[in-house]
Amino acid sequence: MNNLFPVFIKLEHLRLLIVGGGNVCLEKLQGVLQNSPATTITVVAPVIAGPVRDLAAQHANIHLVQRPYQRTDLEGADIAIVAVDDRAVSETIARDAKEAGILVNVADTPDLCDFYLSSVIRKGNLKIAISTNGKSPTIAKRLKEELGGMIPDEMESVLNNMQTIRQRLNGDFPEKVRQLNELTKVLVAKQATPEIQPRHSRWQQIVKWCLFAFCFMIIGHGLLSYIPFTGVIGFFRGLPQRFDINTFLIMALAGFLAQMVDGSMGLGYGTISTTFLLAYGVPPAIVSSRVHSARVFSSGVSGYSHHRFGNINKKLFRAIVIPGIIGAVLGAAMAYFGQGYSKYVRIPLSAYTIYLGYYILRKAFAKRNPKDKVKGAGWLASAGGFTDAFAGGGWGTLVTSTLISKRRNPRYVIGSVCLAEFFVVLASSITFFILLKSIPLVDVAGMILGGMIAAPIAARLVGKLPVKTMFIAVGSLVIITSCSTLWKSILLMIHH
Repeated sequence: MNNLFPVFIKLEHLRLLIVGGGNVCLEKLQGVLQNSPATTITVVAPVIAGPVRDLAAQHANIHLVQRPYQRTDLEGADIAIVAVDDRAVSETIARDAKEAGILVNVADTPDLCDFYLSSVIRKGNLKIAISTNGKSPTIAKRLKEELGGMIPDEMESVLNNMQTIRQRLNGDFPEKVRQLNELTKVLVAKQATPEIQPRHSRWQQIVKWCLFAFCFMIIGHGLLSYIPFTGVIGFFRGLPQRFDINTFLIMALAGFLAQMVDGSMGLGYGTISTTFLLAYGVPPAIVSSRVHSARVFSSGVSGYSHHRFGNINKKLFRAIVIPGIIGAVLGAAMAYFGQGYSKYVRIPLSAYTIYLGYYILRKAFAKRNPKDKVKGAGWLASAGGFTDAFAGGGWGTLVTSTLISKRRNPRYVIGSVCLAEFFVVLASSITFFILLKSIPLVDVAGMILGGMIAAPIAARLVGKLPVKTMFIAVGSLVIITSCSTLWKSILLMIHH
């Protein structure tokens, strides 16, 4: 059993001693400063690392003492943290602290600890501490990432509003408790479910009806364009000769693989499918329209599945969906009116995404900063939507790669980008349909089927990979696909 008693300490009213000056000391210092930045801290160590000195230079409340530990260092301290890699020294400091009546934490040595440092989720005034009783700090960090993404950013406003309401309540203590219970029971009451559920599934309903509308549009186009009503019987008799089963199966495999990558990592569908279609001999001028026609269905199922599995960050989704749609419409129009120039966009785009792949790989092995913020997400989405429609790919590679390099949890980035991708692709596909007055149904039917099969599988896999593995996979994929696109674009320009 975990018999630890959880408390939240006003550490800024106490004096903290940290023994050790290496990376573990730096980690403890950062944790303390993030939660209680005004705490009086003394660091004692014979060798103090450069990053620790840099951090101390930024905070006047950190005092550095460069020499070996002495028992007198405990005088005046209220709490001690031992961050050295010598078991004997750690035992000595822990024994001295206990004799002095000072609570001590010894890093990675649970049997010498009086208390453990927990993983902390922070949302404004809300703090949630997670403890595994010293069994696995890694599990605590993973739970912190998962739970942190589930708590909405609006929680700070909720707390402020509840404080205002609490201050205005009248009556004695039992009456105030009763009134607060009435106000907050909507958060847990079963009878509130029917009122909450429609809001929760709103985007699922929007995706479903948009898919139905686009499907009916394609069916109508097929009936009017492909079936000669003056010779219906002859048309169906000749259908087996027009339908190439090998081409259909190849397209289905391409759609399946492209959507598996896109749905689980949030990028790669346009790049993979565009490269495949070019290699298969499809003229570059109509590649983008075919790719987007197939992606409407697969991205719709993918977005629906991500919403169902709770992979959506609503704030991020709202920030990118409208700018992405605007960029896609402009890109589709530019692709139609300037079909011969789309190849020039791929070279700078590929160079940029190769750098992004390197940046993401570096992020996989570097310590991530929880203060990283996504800035200019709307402009990023506009650029991603434009290049995706204009050059046949780039939404996932641009948007997901940039966002995932800044945010701590790839799961919610990928889910949000995939849901927004449906509306971006739908907008560009309708634009292509209006301008080209046709949709190549037979050529992309296999890609549609393969993508729709892969979409729910990929959405289920997105939260299963470890964060570091996800970064490595995404970075490697970006570099490989971008190098392929760059090489083909250079060859295409040389031939022209």
